[in-house]
Amino acid sequence: MNKVYEVITDRILERLERGEVPWHKPWNVKAGFPKNLISKKDYRGINVFLTGSQRYESPYWLTFRQAKELGGNVRKGEKGTPCIFWKWLEYDKENETTGETEIKQRPMLRYYTIFNVSQCDLPDGKVPEVEQVTNDFDPIPACEGIVDGMPNSPKVEHGKTRACYNNALDTVSMPNKERFTTPTQYYNVLFHEFTHSTGHASRLDRPGITAGHAFGDQDYSKEELVAEMGASFLCGTAGIENDVIESNTGYIAGWLKALKGDKKLVIMAAAQAQKAADHILNV
Repeated sequence: MNKVYEVITDRILERLERGEVPWHKPWNVKAGFPKNLISKKDYRGINVFLTGSQRYESPYWLTFRQAKELGGNVRKGEKGTPCIFWKWLEYDKENETTGETEIKQRPMLRYYTIFNVSQCDLPDGKVPEVEQVTNDFDPIPACEGIVDGMPNSPKVEHGKTRACYNNALDTVSMPNKERFTTPTQYYNVLFHEFTHSTGHASRLDRPGITAGHAFGDQDYSKEELVAEMGASFLCGTAGIENDVIESNTGYIAGWLKALKGDKKLVIMAAAQAQKAADHILNV
């Protein structure tokens, strides 16, 4: 396989295995498609998904060199994103009719690495302000009841660029409610992070949370499946499961594919997800 195809495929699979659909983001910005900060040209094709799936607020990207040329830099330790392009290579070919040598071209896939401006330290005024999209948010009483009723619940911090649970701080980070496409999407994501939080040492003390883990290892994979199954249980309790079942199914299918050799995974993960949901529901 062409090395570039392998790099891009691996990056997409990595997202899918995390349970993320690279071409879908449940919260939005108004600036439109991801684009290069210098040229302001939109990225196209697979580059839209590779950049958009990174969950950065800003749609603006640039290369390491471009950051330097602006008088800034990419912060140490930041991981770049591949951006593909087609390079046309010339070659000689003999015309079978005339016998003359003709110059032909063939496309060759190549890629370079780009970074979101959020990964860079750039001088003031170099990055355009981004107007955020907000949607009308109508709280769902059944979901709010679940959130308010969780005993010893983690602190929820809104206004963040991505959703995640921090075990060390016992906090759930979330984008603002109005940023989500629908209220059901918001609660589905929140329930996922709440399920993660039940693994904290002060609650169910689940190894996938307390022991520390690397992406792709057994505990990590099981924990992600537990979190999504737990969210499914909570969505079902609140009566919104039909609105989120498609994304849940894709999430679980990705993990099952990654861990298809573990015949006990689904049963064990579902049991732990049930315990997590019961803890959140205080039953």
